[in-house]
Amino acid sequence: MLSLLTAALLTIPDPAGDARGDGGYLLPTRPAITQDAVDLRSFSAQPQGRGMQFTVTFGQMGNPWNAPGGYSAGVTDIFVKTGFGGQMALADTGLRVRGPGGWQYHLRVTGLGSTLEAVAEDGSGLHTLAAPTVRVSGTSVVIDAAIPTGDYAYWVTNAVYTPLSPDGVLRPTQAAGSTVLQAGRADSPVPVDVLAPAGDNGAYTDHTVAPLGETRNTATLILAGMGLLGLLVTLGATIAVWRRDR
Repeated sequence: MLSLLTAALLTIPDPAGDARGDGGYLLPTRPAITQDAVDLRSFSAQPQGRGMQFTVTFGQMGNPWNAPGGYSAGVTDIFVKTGFGGQMALADTGLRVRGPGGWQYHLRVTGLGSTLEAVAEDGSGLHTLAAPTVRVSGTSVVIDAAIPTGDYAYWVTNAVYTPLSPDGVLRPTQAAGSTVLQAGRADSPVPVDVLAPAGDNGAYTDHTVAPLGETRNTATLILAGMGLLGLLVTLGATIAVWRRDR
């Protein structure tokens, strides 16, 4: 209940026209994928029932592979930091968390399916949760996921989709061609766009991404409050005994 009351709408904008990786990525032309179709414009998170609803907005809604849901241009990865610890590598994107702490939940959304993974509480690995539901609304993808409500921090990336790879991700290559995602370096990260403030190019220089949003660990707040309450009760009892004995 406390987490439901404290969770609020979070909206993070992203600069337009930066869906070219380090500036040198060339998108495939067969099928043609426009830069706007993979260009992140904003990310929103809010409580929805017993879970969280995420809205990812693009410059244009693209469906080059004619997916039934109306979205097949990109592969959107959302990493959620709900507390302490977590995974530092942002899955198979070629990117890592910048700063301390990692993610506890990972959503991957494509035009032909979506997944949700969570870090085990003992840190032993990942386990799969119920797949989130996904729908298109204008130039946005709306995702309902079974993640407890709360105010969290996020990493969001967008790569190019292809049904021709096992995981649906078109990875960059230095080779040229109409069906490839061409990049200038062999170690180029997979995403063509990353949710980040204007001027933050860390994803394509040192391969790190800073979390955006806020992490409010409800359990920790409750324990801290209980500890403080216990301390006040003890202090009050001590003062009462001291006054009685005088």
